[in-house]
Amino acid sequence: MAAERVEVAQAQVSTARIVLASLVGTTIEFYDFYIYGTAAALVIGGTFFPGGDPSLQALSAFLTFGIAFLARPIGSVLFGHFGDRIGRKSTLVGSMLVMGCATTLIGALPGYAQAGIAAPVLLCLLRLFQGIGLGGEWGGAALLAVENAPRKQRAWFGMFPQLGPPIGFLLANGFFLALLLGLGEERFLAFGWRIPFLASAVLVGVGLYVRVTLAETPAFVAAAERGDRARVPIMEVLRDHGVPLIQGSLAMVVCYALFYISTVFALSYGTGVKHIPRIDFLGLLCMAVMFMALATPISALLADMIGRRPVLLAGCAMAALSGLGLPRLLGSGDPFDALIFLSMELALMGFTFAPMGALLPELFPTRVRYTGASTAYNIGGILGASLAPSLAQLLLLRGGLPWVGDYVTVAALISFLAVLSMKETQSSAL
Repeated sequence: MAAERVEVAQAQVSTARIVLASLVGTTIEFYDFYIYGTAAALVIGGTFFPGGDPSLQALSAFLTFGIAFLARPIGSVLFGHFGDRIGRKSTLVGSMLVMGCATTLIGALPGYAQAGIAAPVLLCLLRLFQGIGLGGEWGGAALLAVENAPRKQRAWFGMFPQLGPPIGFLLANGFFLALLLGLGEERFLAFGWRIPFLASAVLVGVGLYVRVTLAETPAFVAAAERGDRARVPIMEVLRDHGVPLIQGSLAMVVCYALFYISTVFALSYGTGVKHIPRIDFLGLLCMAVMFMALATPISALLADMIGRRPVLLAGCAMAALSGLGLPRLLGSGDPFDALIFLSMELALMGFTFAPMGALLPELFPTRVRYTGASTAYNIGGILGASLAPSLAQLLLLRGGLPWVGDYVTVAALISFLAVLSMKETQSSAL
């Protein structure tokens, strides 16, 4: 009996460590990614791009924001290859180092006034490495959780990496808000915005400490013992699993569109066009992201109870309808209306995002799961997020806010059709 109690206690500690590692890792990685999105909406345009037209500077900043999404599939293939060949643990450590170094260096970059054209060039290069690092992060963190989970709780375990984005977002925006309040707008624009980037070095050190103590996942160990490892995982995914790859990629579109329209674009529009003070709008975002954090575990529980497919179909349908409310709520210029819009969109993002932690890994066999899940996740990012802020800015200039709302609706319908074409994955073996 005593031995059994020791084994149970050890299993609980191991499970807690796995959950903590998947949560802490994605929190830090997404903190790194989101501080750039916030900075792009607030200061990147004026700091790194010459010219006096704020709209063009905002568009240039949003285009650099999109570069990282274009690089993320490269990270999926690169880190996915090693994740499927040598293991999840060491690959996750590598992705965090790449992301953390790139983020810290952005904080030290000189602006256009100091370095001329070299400043935006170096910025784009570091954004490329940010994207490569994040491209390898999510899939490994999801597999770390899901491959250690009981079959009936895979969506619940897979939810913990999905909590990283709202926590990382809250940390990022909370940090910017604190700096604006503490330094004032003038000193914040002069140098204060760099502090969250430089602080990434400390956070990455914490994340690495948590991850190096982990053991490899049982699913990978079993596959390695059988010699069941793909020689070139991405080629096998493209050759044998093309349909799940397309389905998973399109299913992710709604998550990204909801998030980046309601954060990066909305922040730029609310502060630049409707002249809501930066401090106030960041405060609204910090409140609204709590609804995303609340919706995430609710959705995960439902996905384990009734399946991934019905939860995602309901979420996509609600997201499609939400696009119709964007012009009135965001366009009124009233902070309370903006809070309603942000809370609604971020809650729907959490609701559609949570089941993905289990769904995407369940679409692929162990031998190519890291590559397949990561690539689907990040191709979805290209389709749903890389151009979301800049395309929304162009749609705003051409057709006004109703066109931006239509963009959200179309993205949701694309994901709805992708999920509709899938079979339920809840009972699949890992």
